[in-house]
This record gives sequence, C-alpha cells and structure tokens, in this order.
Amino acid sequence: MEFEGLFPYIAALLGFVAVGGVGWALVGDSDSAAKASKRLGQMKTENKDAVKNKNTPENQAQRRKQLLSTIRAQEREERRVKLTLEARLTRAGLSLSVQNFWIGSAVFGVVACIGAYLLRTPPLISIAIGAVVALGLPRWLIGVLAQGRAKKFTEDFPNAIDVITRGIKSGLPVNDCLRLIALESPEPLATEFRKLTESVRGGLSIEQGLEKMYARMPTSEVRFFAIVLSIQQKTGGNLAEALGNLSTVLRSRKLLREKIKALSGEAVASAFIIGSLPPGIGTLVSFMQPSYMAPLLETPRGHIIIAIAVVTEAFGVFVMRRMINFKF
Repeated sequence: MEFEGLFPYIAALLGFVAVGGVGWALVGDSDSAAKASKRLGQMKTENKDAVKNKNTPENQAQRRKQLLSTIRAQEREERRVKLTLEARLTRAGLSLSVQNFWIGSAVFGVVACIGAYLLRTPPLISIAIGAVVALGLPRWLIGVLAQGRAKKFTEDFPNAIDVITRGIKSGLPVNDCLRLIALESPEPLATEFRKLTESVRGGLSIEQGLEKMYARMPTSEVRFFAIVLSIQQKTGGNLAEALGNLSTVLRSRKLLREKIKALSGEAVASAFIIGSLPPGIGTLVSFMQPSYMAPLLETPRGHIIIAIAVVTEAFGVFVMRRMINFKF
C-alpha cells in the first residue's frame, strides 16, 4: 500500500530524468559535433602548416644537424673498432685466407733475410731485416691495393648516383636502379653493388646492405649515400633531388681533391727525394767502395749508428707524410 502511494512521485521523477536526458542528448550532440568539427579543422591546419614548413630553413637546419650527428657517431664507432686482417684482405679485394697470407709473409721474410746475409750484412741485422719485411711489406702491399681499389670506386661512384637519380625520376624502384649499376658499371663498383643487391634479395634492408658495403669499402662517399637514404626513409622527401645534390657534392669533393694533389705535388716530390737520399747513397757507396762502409756494418758502434739513423729517418718520413697528407 505504501508503494502505491509513492508511485506518482516515482513516475514524476522518471519522467523528469527522461526529459532531461533527451534535452542533454540534443544539446550535447550539437556541442560534441561542434567540438569535433573544430578539432578536425585544427588538425587540417596543423597538417597544412607542417607541409608548408617542410622546407623551411629551420627544418633544413635540423636535417643538417641530424646528418652531422650521424656522421660523427659513425666516425667514433669506426675509431673504436679494430680492423682485423681478414677485413683488410677484403678491402683490398683479395680472396686469400689469413693462413695463406701469413705463409706468404714468412716466405718474403726468409728471402729478405737470405738476401741481406748474401750482401755481407751481419746475421742479427739480416734477421731483423727479414722480420721487418715479413711483418711490414705484405701489409703495406695490402694497404696499397686497398687504396687503389677505393680510389677507383670513388671515381665512378658519382656516376652511379646519377644513374639512381635518373632511374627514380623515370619511375624505377631503387632496387632496380641498384641492380642496373651492378650490371653496367666498371669494377670495383659493379662487385660492390652486386653484393648489395644480393644482400637485399636475401632479406636485408638497403640500410643494412649499405652498412656491409661500408665495411668492405670504407669511403666517405658510401657513408654519405647511406645516410641520405636512411634520413629519407625516416623523414620523407624527394629522394631524386637529395641524390642529385649528393652527386654534385661528391663531384665537388673530387675536384677539390685533385686541386690539393696538384698544389702539393712539389712537396710530395721533395719529401720523396729527401727521404730516399740517405739509404740510396749508403747502398751506392757499399757497392762502389765496400771498405769505406765496413766499419759502419761490422762494428757495434756502427750498428748503433745505423739504428739511430733508421729511427730518425722513419720519424722524418712520418712528419713529412703528416704535413702533405690531407684528409677530408
């Protein structure tokens, strides 16, 4: 009975809640729609501003800062990594194993030791000459081969960048452009890009393939190319334009390198002549008048003088090389 007395009040309360809910729904939907429309407009404006400010000087400065930080990080990492003998052989383009390399080094050392002994050099000095030749000459040859291979690669690399740029402008994918370079370019460019395409075909990304290429061919040009592709994949942009600018920079670096080589040619010739005079004159005098050089080669005091001369000569050659060697 008490419930029947409260029924009108409960019905009135439910009716009030229903009417209020309908009103809130109508007004709230309108307000929510207005807010959603306003937020959508703000998002469109932000997207337009982002597209508009994509090539602003601030954005370009940020990209340059990111590029420089990446280059410095890679340089620090390269200094920390100790280059193995196997990596040196790979950079020189040789298919020798480490064991065969040491066997060849030992043969060079034995031949040099026997040759020095036949020239009436004291036994200890002959052994020292053989050890120096065994440990130094093969490594020097590997360094020369690696430098020559890197030089040929650097000379043809801007042409490869131009091929990629033209291919992208014509609508070809980057992988097809890399495959075209591997087929049509001269050595060692063709070999390196063929290994790159094989790595990509095997499941690696282009960035990872370029890291392996840089391990085999540690040149600034490969590093710049890898950084440009990496930044373009992360931030977007016109890849053809970026690679075209990179090609222009690489050609400018090549011209600057040739200009420095021409300007420092006289200093290089002077350093070569000054460095080769002492051992050259000593060798000639030994053949022309052996008795004159006998005290220097056969007495303990002469051996000390030779050791001092070798040390000072090596130090002078090192200083002259540092003076005429420009890295950029």
